[in-house]
Amino acid sequence: MKKQKNIMAISQKLDVPAEDINHALEQKWVQADSFVPIKTILTGDLKESPGLTYAQKELRTYPLNQATAHLIGYVGEVSAEDIEKNPRLNVGDIIGKTGLERYFDKKLRGKNGGEIKIINDRTKEESSLQKVAKKDGETVQLTIDAAVQKKAFDSLGSEAGAVTMINPQNGDLLALVSTPSYDANQMAAGISASDYKKYSEDKRTPFLARYATRYAPGSTFKTITAGIGLDLGVTKPDKIRHIDGLKWQKDSSWGNYFVTRVHDKPTVNMTDALVYSDNIYFAQEGLEIGKDRLTAGLKKFDFNQEFNLPFSMEPAQISNDGLNTDILLADTSYGQGELLMSPVQQAVAYTAIANGGKMVYPKLAAGEKQLAAKQAIKAESANLVKDALVKTVSDPAGTAHKLASDHRIAAKTGTAELKQKQGEDGLENGFLYAFDADNPNYLMLGMIENVKGRGGSSLVIEKLKPVIDSMY
Repeated sequence: MKKQKNIMAISQKLDVPAEDINHALEQKWVQADSFVPIKTILTGDLKESPGLTYAQKELRTYPLNQATAHLIGYVGEVSAEDIEKNPRLNVGDIIGKTGLERYFDKKLRGKNGGEIKIINDRTKEESSLQKVAKKDGETVQLTIDAAVQKKAFDSLGSEAGAVTMINPQNGDLLALVSTPSYDANQMAAGISASDYKKYSEDKRTPFLARYATRYAPGSTFKTITAGIGLDLGVTKPDKIRHIDGLKWQKDSSWGNYFVTRVHDKPTVNMTDALVYSDNIYFAQEGLEIGKDRLTAGLKKFDFNQEFNLPFSMEPAQISNDGLNTDILLADTSYGQGELLMSPVQQAVAYTAIANGGKMVYPKLAAGEKQLAAKQAIKAESANLVKDALVKTVSDPAGTAHKLASDHRIAAKTGTAELKQKQGEDGLENGFLYAFDADNPNYLMLGMIENVKGRGGSSLVIEKLKPVIDSMY
């Protein structure tokens, strides 16, 4: 009776189910004076109480904690399921549970050592029968810049969003941030059931790595359509489209469906369409390019292909089942339709604009295989788009003018609305990508969810401008 009373008290104090404590105490090896581990805690002033004591234990800690939780992941003690999958594991072993800790577990963990000895009861002399030296784990060097990673995480604050930063010249990933996040140190120490439940039931999904999650890219994607159009000779710098009003449809076959825009500019060229982010211009360009040529152009950006990266990410998608209607083709051309890209995939695709038409493949760890950069569009096409993006910042009416500084920054903003049909009120995600037009040693792709009524893509600029400023 007293034992169960103590167990209930310990259960309350440690937030561990009494059933789990009883299960631990019922193990075959447990004796009356055995120390039976129940829970690991990071810090605190836990005092001994009836049936409860503590021992110090070394743990892996994560200096950037929540800022790198999705990327780095965390370690933890093996479970029965882990041992079943890998019989070489032993009870008490620490392994990578999620993220890069899991992916590189075999490299990082090393191997335990041990020695078998015979000890003489009388003389206490020892003789060694067998000795195996321990083997330390290897070092895995990442391309991530810790200062940039922390700055991006802090800048997003309480927003649900992501930041991917890449060096467009060599593909080094400098930051991979997702918010909201979780406490990796708490997970490594052994999170309580109630705390884990809070995370798992949080509607903002703190376990989701948003930098690797696919979204409709919105207007940032117009730069890719422009590049493909320029390559084909459909889009030309001096070509003017005459557009009347804020909405347009190809013909009456579209019924009640219209493409809309924000600025009522009667004459629009490619630069205007990027500076003011004109959906109608790019819908018309996309229809002139045609579904086959647009699809072929997008495949040069590795749509439907996986990258060689040490984390899960579905390939970028052009459509569910082909660009089989004019409406879908038009919508895709300005970054909507059924188009899906993760922030990582967007950043990689946009390196072609910053890098003379060459798309570089992403690299996260030294020694990992990386494909050579590929010419996705012509250098001339990329440079024309880049010049338009510089004007998007320098022009007082440009959508990214709030980024204007002493540096020559090229940028494109975008929003993508998620709704079932036209006329409905849907959720809206905001995007921003930016790079230094003269010295492209970084390209940042930022995304914030649910920006409708909160400033749209201007909110993304407001939140992430400090990250860009920190690069100088």
